[in-house]
Amino acid sequence: MVNVHEPADDVRVPRAQVGSSPQHLLATVLGEYLDSSDADLPSAAVIAILREFGISEPSARSALSRLVKRGLIATRGNGRPPVYHLTPGAIARHRSRMRHFLTFGAHPPPWTGAWVQASFSIPSSGQAARHAVRRSLGALGFVGLYDSVWIRPGSDAAPVREALDDLLQHVAGARWSVLHVRFDEESGPHGPASAYDLTSLGSAYSDFIERYADLRVAARDGTLDPAGALVARTSAMDSWRRFADIDPDLPEHLLPQPWPRQRARETFLDIHSALGSLAQARLVEVATPHWPDAASWVTHFQASRDEPTADPSH
Repeated sequence: MVNVHEPADDVRVPRAQVGSSPQHLLATVLGEYLDSSDADLPSAAVIAILREFGISEPSARSALSRLVKRGLIATRGNGRPPVYHLTPGAIARHRSRMRHFLTFGAHPPPWTGAWVQASFSIPSSGQAARHAVRRSLGALGFVGLYDSVWIRPGSDAAPVREALDDLLQHVAGARWSVLHVRFDEESGPHGPASAYDLTSLGSAYSDFIERYADLRVAARDGTLDPAGALVARTSAMDSWRRFADIDPDLPEHLLPQPWPRQRARETFLDIHSALGSLAQARLVEVATPHWPDAASWVTHFQASRDEPTADPSH
């Protein structure tokens, strides 16, 4: 099956989930519309912004507290009410992740036929270690080909080698290996594609296209007001970003045809591009009474259709 994976670094961003939690929603909004660690963000402005999404004040304050604990934001000074700012590490991660989300699916990756395989054997007494290994492999983008044989496309074996060494070096009787492999029959019933639930992934792309079809038309026709644009654009981004995490980005010859990812990407880009300025304007409008400098700091990312780049647009 396809595994959700998240890059490991010092900034722990809430996991994507169905029905976004307030903290995940806040992380999405901050990542999309605020691109400087110098910006002082009053708590009252955050509460006003999350109110646009139906989030209550207690839930908004809880979201702020949790993002502070995760290292995504920090308080500035000791004033009351508190003022927050994005940490430099969070800004760097946001930029990297936003570019990943917005360029994902733009061009098929060059394919060399290389796979990394991780195999392990853990005594029956090491059940906790076995679960930890599987979680770590999933986080690195691996999928189980067989029970203790996991694979991922590509040739970078260093992260998984380090992860297995860290997790298993003190587990008595554990053995593991990391190999670079090629499959004689990549697309056969026992090849690597069989490890992925591509049917469900394809259905998820098709569901995305259908779910956002009317919004795509409205975005193209310019019939949404700024308040509606902010909520709709954030919803589309929140849904699309999951694909960049769960799609293994396999080469075309291993995918069912027709594969709906490109149609889903075009749907997302139409919505995201058309509604960016409106959503930004709404954020400035609701934040300014609590944050007079909002217009100087609020921005939005804009994807390029022609080149695999994405940058904030002021």
